[in-house]
Amino acid sequence: MLQFLNNETFRRRTVLVCRIILGCVFIFSGFAKAIDPLGGLYKVEDYLVAFGWDFLIPLAFIGSTLLSIAEFVLGVALLFGLRLKWTAICTLLFMAVMTPLTLYIAIYNPVTDCGCFGEALKISNWETFWKNVVFSVMAVIVYLWRDSDNSKYSLSTEIGIVAYSFVFMCFTSYYCLENLPIIDFRPYKIGTNMPEAMAIPEDAKPDVYETKFIYEKDGQQKEFTLENYPKGDTAWKHVETISELVEKGYEPPIHDFTMDDIDMGDLTEDVLADPNYSFLVVCSKIDKTDTTFSQKVNDAYQFAQNNGYGFYCLTNTGLESEELENFKTKYNAEYKFVNTDEITLKTIVRSNPGMVLIKEGVVINKWSAKNIPTFEEPLEASEHGKLVVANDWLTAFVFFFIFFLPIGLFFGAKRFVCKK
Repeated sequence: MLQFLNNETFRRRTVLVCRIILGCVFIFSGFAKAIDPLGGLYKVEDYLVAFGWDFLIPLAFIGSTLLSIAEFVLGVALLFGLRLKWTAICTLLFMAVMTPLTLYIAIYNPVTDCGCFGEALKISNWETFWKNVVFSVMAVIVYLWRDSDNSKYSLSTEIGIVAYSFVFMCFTSYYCLENLPIIDFRPYKIGTNMPEAMAIPEDAKPDVYETKFIYEKDGQQKEFTLENYPKGDTAWKHVETISELVEKGYEPPIHDFTMDDIDMGDLTEDVLADPNYSFLVVCSKIDKTDTTFSQKVNDAYQFAQNNGYGFYCLTNTGLESEELENFKTKYNAEYKFVNTDEITLKTIVRSNPGMVLIKEGVVINKWSAKNIPTFEEPLEASEHGKLVVANDWLTAFVFFFIFFLPIGLFFGAKRFVCKK
């Protein structure tokens, strides 16, 4: 067995397989988070709040962005086998931090989703931990047997690939921050039929709860279940009943979308059933809204009024608050404001403000604040009112093609020159 493990060919192939797997996973993880920089920010903020480190929140954005870019760059270095000793050490250090952290999260559950793959892939906290255990073993193998897979590139070439990867992902994150994520992994993506995404099938598995009863006798409290509680025994006095979730049932993709009006109540069904177009302006918190684009929103509202379209501003700010009243007065906001959960608003569109166009509950289009268009012709005859669903696989293919093309051309040109 030891002789087999010492076999040079076996070691080289094992390191190669581990490098490719780790590289692809790190690239995917970094990519999924880098194209959704605000999503990464929200997740890091969740962690900081859960651990009581609120004082670090001002650094959350730069920290989450650099983490996603570092993962991507590290994945590229692993995939190409760049400076393998230091790449392996960086991978080991990364896993040495993440594995204990995910164990703590799995045990104490301070956050329900680790956010390892952004919104692209959701896995449980325990699945995340065991995944990290496996990847840690792979990282150890790469480090210990790295001499069996020596780099074939010069130092300048390796530095060039790392620098190029870093700059490319910085540009990608900036682009997605200014516009919207190039791939929308959330349930409110263009083409989503919101009423269908909110529906619960008749045969859906319900939540399973366990009911516990707390009774007291002679100053001592005891916990009972439905099977053994002291029914009819007057010596025991009922204190409280507790229902605990034992098993989570089916949860629809959209389960927390509401539009609450202070006068008319819940407008959700009416707005989603409207056969006409409706604009939804998303301002999660009025005090954090980028008011640079308030005139664009006002122009869109006037356009909606002139053409008989619905227009609502969804916010988590109190509808009778002084803050909202001041905002209305200062920026001439004459449109209707309704209340929606803050987390839901951050999920709908990664922009504050952002704009969503729906028709009969179907998401037709979305814009970041910067890209809110100037509406001129009626939506029925406009490109803005047409449903165009992007092919996510094609988008991902184009992204990685554009990324790897310069690297491929560089190596191709270098090989051609060497042959001459």
